[in-house]
Amino acid sequence: MSGHIRIVNDPVELIPLLITFNNSCYKQVYDLLNKSWMTEEELSAHLKEEGVNHCISILKKGNLIEEQWRMPEPGKRPVKEFRATYNKFRANFQCNLTDLSDLLYIAVSNDEQLRLVVEKVEEELSSGNSSINDIARKFGVSPTFIKGLAKRIPHLDVKGQGLVLLDRSQ
Repeated sequence: MSGHIRIVNDPVELIPLLITFNNSCYKQVYDLLNKSWMTEEELSAHLKEEGVNHCISILKKGNLIEEQWRMPEPGKRPVKEFRATYNKFRANFQCNLTDLSDLLYIAVSNDEQLRLVVEKVEEELSSGNSSINDIARKFGVSPTFIKGLAKRIPHLDVKGQGLVLLDRSQ
């Protein structure tokens, strides 16, 4: 692996990193992918745990892994394989402590209240309101909080000034 450096210019980009390194299964997936290209099936065989697919989606969202198609043996289908993209980290951002505390809470919390906020945000998206600022105002939180939620939830993402629901099969 070459010396690729993950430069984080937006504090919201910390969410996938904190989720990955705060969960032993996710960290094991990252460590395995840091050594070599592996398929989802190979990762599952190494870990003997559920959730490899969810972990891969979080790592993709954080741009921490890359993927390619593995050439199959004759008569078999190609499969995607993954490996870690970066082996160094640099932070280059400034934010207020309120936003930082929100992001840390989102990344490491298993609070039921957080799940309820996610459900409400998904309802807003389903009703057609995708504006991060409008959603933040409606729920009395900061836009950074809403962006952080989108980074934590695999089927949500930020596109410009709005949120989008991603295809859950990805």
